[in-house]
Amino acid sequence: MKISFWGGAQSVTGANYLVESGQTKIIIDCGLFQGSKFAEELNYQKFNYNPAELQAVFVTHAHTDHMGRLPKLFKEGFRGEVFATEPTAGMIAVALPDNLSLMKDEARRDNHPPLYDQEDVTGILTLFRPQKYYEPIKISEDMTVTLFNAGHVLGSAIIEVIAEGKKLYFTGDLGNPPMPLLPQPDNLFEADYVVMESAYGDRLHEDRESRRNILEDAIEDVFKRKGTLMIPSFAIERTQEILFDLNGLVENDRIPRLPIFIDSPLAIKITEEYKKYQAYFNEVALDLIKAGDEIFDFPQLKMTRSPAESKAINKVPGPKVVIAGSGMSTGGRILHHEKMYLDDPNSIILFVGYQVKNSLGRRILDGEKEVKIFGEHIFVKAEVRSVSGYSAHADQSQLAHWLMHVNEKKTVKRAFIVQGDEEASQSLAVHLRDKLLIDTVVPKPGESFELD
Repeated sequence: MKISFWGGAQSVTGANYLVESGQTKIIIDCGLFQGSKFAEELNYQKFNYNPAELQAVFVTHAHTDHMGRLPKLFKEGFRGEVFATEPTAGMIAVALPDNLSLMKDEARRDNHPPLYDQEDVTGILTLFRPQKYYEPIKISEDMTVTLFNAGHVLGSAIIEVIAEGKKLYFTGDLGNPPMPLLPQPDNLFEADYVVMESAYGDRLHEDRESRRNILEDAIEDVFKRKGTLMIPSFAIERTQEILFDLNGLVENDRIPRLPIFIDSPLAIKITEEYKKYQAYFNEVALDLIKAGDEIFDFPQLKMTRSPAESKAINKVPGPKVVIAGSGMSTGGRILHHEKMYLDDPNSIILFVGYQVKNSLGRRILDGEKEVKIFGEHIFVKAEVRSVSGYSAHADQSQLAHWLMHVNEKKTVKRAFIVQGDEEASQSLAVHLRDKLLIDTVVPKPGESFELD
């Protein structure tokens, strides 16, 4: 069995791993590169393998950095099957048309062709075969693949590949338990090889109560200042978790009454998908729902779907809260709000997720005092805050704890550390070598390994 790292190596984004066994070829994830202009230009390069030769694609979850190039794969000849859990398939069907719309806007603005078109989106969606957890999928006489719960976002999966008598795990993105909505990641055992994410491989998270307190403080402060609280948020999982926490704060009278806007058509649609797949929630969330709690709804919440409704937010005087995508301020409606309010010293921007290097969000978080939005220079006078407790990624300690279970019988020959900045990946690799005595490697982009 052979594995090649065509994306996600020394990079948080662009996850794309080719697994070959005899004549069988599959890929795990086909994500979009995000962040710097150089990273985004990688999306336009041809795949380093022939998509027409692939039997199957397995998608760990519905975030763009894990599935955003799927239509391009179809465009370049892929006609095999795409396997993902039912919620993942449902959310991708919602997200890909939205991605295409944003991509067309960017293409017009930057004067370059879009990465793919509507036919490619329609085509790839016809190839999806939704799956349940724990049901083995036979790809060939010698290869079986099974999906396990990763606890990262709704329907996220750890991918188990068994071929040539060897067992290989792809963590995808592992969750950060305890999560408010989802069960913790499955503990798995006795792999020969593991491909492990490392987005937070060099740090530890704040606890859950701290994150709610930080959100509460930001709302109270912006209320006193009569400013705007901007929260750039991912449409999948992060927005739903924030809604869950806001619901609790409102119901317990912990925050003042002020308008709260979800200004993201995609996040609104994804929230509807979450309601469809409540069977995937954890027991705490299910008990609240059974007790009649509308966990994603509360007084003062306004969902803005149309561009006209979005623009009308500007006419609402502060204090107010605006939650919008994209989570790293690389596109979407949040840019319009940042353009409007970043130069207001009474306003606050609260980052609730990972900010990839060179993204606008990362540059604001790192303290840049002037940024460019839609070609206009904007001074950053708003207060900049962040909270890591909303991360849906396992931190260094949780990653090590999960791998310790996998290696309980000392079966792991090597762990490949991926999906992190180079510093985070190297830090986790050293930590796992020192603490668990496991051979680790941080693959270079395009590097291949024979799994003996």
